[in-house]
Amino acid sequence: MEYWVNFVYLACFFCAFTWYRRFILEQYHISYLHYGIGLIEALILAKVILVGDFLHLGRGLEERRLIVPTLYKTVMFTLFVGLFAVLEHMVGALLHGKGLAGGWQELAGLNKYELFARCLVTFFTFIPFFAFKELGRVIGAGKILELFFRKKSARSVPFSGPGSEQPAH
Repeated sequence: MEYWVNFVYLACFFCAFTWYRRFILEQYHISYLHYGIGLIEALILAKVILVGDFLHLGRGLEERRLIVPTLYKTVMFTLFVGLFAVLEHMVGALLHGKGLAGGWQELAGLNKYELFARCLVTFFTFIPFFAFKELGRVIGAGKILELFFRKKSARSVPFSGPGSEQPAH
């Protein structure tokens, strides 16, 4: 189930950016027909995130304020995804008979601005992703879905966090 939740979240973001790219390129009369790329990236990254979770990537700061583990996991998983992309590219070069040196040359020849943009998109996609995951870890499994999708209004849910004390009458 966690895989599919990760996939749906990532697919929404990556597909939105795919459409954004298509609309920007259309202004310059450049056709862009790679609509499935966002879905494929989401399928792969959802699995990479599960692997990172299995390896306990980004753990160790859970006792700090929620922003700290959120940003730490965002950075760590962005780096992990970048490492995975490099490894994926190198394996692809090996499978196509280009060897490791050919893979490095191809990687070095990629557009640095596009690579930087992909890193930024991934990083900023991960911030709310890990914020919700960390919030779910703190308040309990399933509580976020319950808060967002049950019929009661949000005002009827009692909050017992810091600063929620009721003033004396």
